[in-house]
Amino acid sequence: MTPPRIALYQGPAGVPSSTSDSLAALDAAARRAAAAGARILLTNELFLTGYALGDAVSERAEPADGPGARAVARIAAEHGLAVGYGYPERDEADGGTVYNALQLIGPDGARLANYRKTHLFGAYETAHFRPGTEAVVQADFAGLRLGLLICYDVEFPEPVRAHALAGTELLLAPTALMRPYEIVPQTIVPARAWESQLYIAYANRCGEEGDFAFAGLSCLAAPDGTVRARAGSGEDLIVADVDPALLKASRAENTYLADRRPELYAALV
Repeated sequence: MTPPRIALYQGPAGVPSSTSDSLAALDAAARRAAAAGARILLTNELFLTGYALGDAVSERAEPADGPGARAVARIAAEHGLAVGYGYPERDEADGGTVYNALQLIGPDGARLANYRKTHLFGAYETAHFRPGTEAVVQADFAGLRLGLLICYDVEFPEPVRAHALAGTELLLAPTALMRPYEIVPQTIVPARAWESQLYIAYANRCGEEGDFAFAGLSCLAAPDGTVRARAGSGEDLIVADVDPALLKASRAENTYLADRRPELYAALV
């Protein structure tokens, strides 16, 4: 069986002038990803609107089934891809609370999963978003158990390990990582993939937005500690295979998960 292929879209640079601009970029990236044989396309954190929105975050936020989601569903269906995209989610049932969210849409246009970022980074995010409360959100697609996290979440070993223990094989992690924190995609993400024995797809923003300068360096990290694809600092689309056979072999050789002693870790919580 051919391993499923994932594409990570790093771009476009800058704050889009409208959601329509983001959707046009997504459509172009989806066309390229499908032509490369990808079955999954992952974009970056807050892709739909841009990251540096300031107080406009609440104005640009929309429900999980809003117009942006419907447009992404049409793109996913047209190109036959599952699409994971970041967006500001407004929960009308919770008084209009806004979350930093990741939604995964299947190639039939149906929602597969929606995740709300649980670890907010810095004063900007804590001022404009409420943290999510569900640690492990998953979906099954292309013969893989997919897990969803966002950016800063991955920098904590606990959420990644929770996913590994719940059976996640490919962790989707859109991000808006800024300079000078290049150590995260260069060192921490591959280490997380190694220590928790799963694949991590880490799709970053690039360029400058307001006071933020994004590092790029999107990557697919494998459970054997290697990086299967790596972007540069500018707009890019990288493609790589997620091989279940490699994952099985790596887990057989690296027995971190089996050798844990949870009875010793109570002090962690």
